[in-house]
Amino acid sequence: MAIETLVEWMKNSNSTVVLTGAGMSTESGIPDFRSQSGWWQNIDPRSVASVESLQHHYELFREFYQMRIEALTNIEPHIGHQILADWEKRGLVALIATQNVDQLHHKAGSEEVAELHGNIVTIRCTSCVKPHTIEHFLNNSVCTYCTGKLRPNVVLFGESLPQEAWNLSFNEIQNADLVIVIGTSLEVYPVNQLPRMARGKLVYINLDVSGSTRQFDLVLEGSAGEVLTKIDQKLALF
Repeated sequence: MAIETLVEWMKNSNSTVVLTGAGMSTESGIPDFRSQSGWWQNIDPRSVASVESLQHHYELFREFYQMRIEALTNIEPHIGHQILADWEKRGLVALIATQNVDQLHHKAGSEEVAELHGNIVTIRCTSCVKPHTIEHFLNNSVCTYCTGKLRPNVVLFGESLPQEAWNLSFNEIQNADLVIVIGTSLEVYPVNQLPRMARGKLVYINLDVSGSTRQFDLVLEGSAGEVLTKIDQKLALF
């Protein structure tokens, strides 16, 4: 019944925004950071993924992100990513706002994507901000323009979110008829504030729905790929 309700809302929505978190990527084989078995249980994030680490412990910083980049080598989008990309092409989704930095939404074919935490797939110089290749970063090269240190375009602890991605997500969510939140525990500030900005219907899809979901009009428990497949099958009947 819940899926039928969501399908009806999607059909009647003039603007639907999707907000995705780590649970969207774990099905592709990317480890979660904040679950009980996540990476942050074994690594202090501020020791490797912070502005301080970039400035004062660059080798540790670079080795950590080299490991994360190399871990993406054989990772592919799953059926859930592909369904969202298809919904965008069909005019059912206006924007995907994501906390994920792996660019799997792009890889699946989504074009309207706001990367709220940046991404680790593109590289820039920390000093002159000129773009560089992943190979330059993995080979521990310096900037070819100013000899500065290279870094991924990811938001580090101690940095602000990219203003363009934030403003786009904020405005689209505020004006949407329907917001679907997928695979996030909504623990990370300030992204966890975005659903509160929604004026339309608010839906939560996650494998773990044990937290507070009172703000949502509809809650669907299950993995992103599983639930999105069921929704897509129902949509096909209309």
